[in-house]
Amino acid sequence: MKSTELRPGMAIKIDGTLYVITQFQHVTPGNLRAFIALKIRNVASGSIIDKRLRSGEEVEQVDLDKRTMEYLYKEAGGYVFMDTESYEQITLLEEFVGDFMPFVKPNTEITVLLSEGKPVSLELPNVVEHVIAECAPGIKGATATNQLKEAVTETGLKIRVPPFIEVGEVVRISTADGSYNSRA
Repeated sequence: MKSTELRPGMAIKIDGTLYVITQFQHVTPGNLRAFIALKIRNVASGSIIDKRLRSGEEVEQVDLDKRTMEYLYKEAGGYVFMDTESYEQITLLEEFVGDFMPFVKPNTEITVLLSEGKPVSLELPNVVEHVIAECAPGIKGATATNQLKEAVTETGLKIRVPPFIEVGEVVRISTADGSYNSRA
């Protein structure tokens, strides 16, 4: 698989070690060649490292088992998920799923990726819908383009939204970069 096709949540093998991508960014500096900046988590040790790949470089992708699980609640040790087939509950640590959880509401079904029966990552949908819990009031007559204001969703996710969005509205948010997509 080419490095430009990688996405957060995918598992890759580099030098025989299994990693899960936590952040992905395609960087194209001025007059230099483009590259891919990754934050990857070592599945065995849990350590996170930064990795830089050339644009178009071949990377070995690892196929993982997918299991649908329902996110139930947060507890002191982490986040509790329930397998929708066997009703078995597992707790995933904060370090393991912390970057993904602001996008996930309780009682939402999520795909958990497993390697040899051990959870290694979550697979989020491309877009999620959240209710705006806090935001500044809209400014009348604000028609200038690229004007955004801070907002907080029901899960505590901080995003920037257009000035016409009010508290209580449902918005669509891209899980790739956490940006406002549209009204729901």
